[in-house]
Amino acid sequence: MQGEGKVVAVPDVARFTFSTITQGGLDIAALQAENTSKVNKAIAFVKSNGVDAKDIRTESFNLEPRYQYFSCPRTGGPCPPPEIVGYTARQTVSIKVRDFAKIGALLSGVVENGANSVSQLSFTIDDPFAVENEARAEAIAKAQEKAKAVARAAGFRIGRLISVDEGYTPIFRTFDKAEALGFGGAAPAAAPSIEPGSQEVMVTVTLRYEIQ
Repeated sequence: MQGEGKVVAVPDVARFTFSTITQGGLDIAALQAENTSKVNKAIAFVKSNGVDAKDIRTESFNLEPRYQYFSCPRTGGPCPPPEIVGYTARQTVSIKVRDFAKIGALLSGVVENGANSVSQLSFTIDDPFAVENEARAEAIAKAQEKAKAVARAAGFRIGRLISVDEGYTPIFRTFDKAEALGFGGAAPAAAPSIEPGSQEVMVTVTLRYEIQ
């Protein structure tokens, strides 16, 4: 017998990432110093708004060359190889926000303090186990009632429980692009209005019984 339990919960944690992307010449040390300065300024802003250090994590750091390509001579001569004309540094930082009243200010503030890309805003439940347990208990109760009803209708008794199979489905709301948050232009962005809404956590169980 299969039972399904659903619990609607309000998210208590928001997550987003920001990146600093800096283009420079062939001086890699100067480029890294410039990009690091931007990242540190943005992180300092986040911390000044009450986000703990444990909720700030560097996701990635990339340093990529930029090439200049040359057209091959029509006379059939050798084609000049591409040359490195500079480098691009990108550092991405993940932020976990527990005070939803500050989300809008943080999203716009990191842009004003050095970040030039903001993305992957999502809402979730920091400790989902209590919500899962509530949905699981409801699913098991429904499966048990269904098994009893079938047994009564078919004229047999429920025997030993043989197995329990479970499926868990959280439903998340996610914003994938910075433009959706109002950060598409170069001017300082106004703090967007962010609403976390609610999430539905669904647990499905299948109970298998012996019948007597």
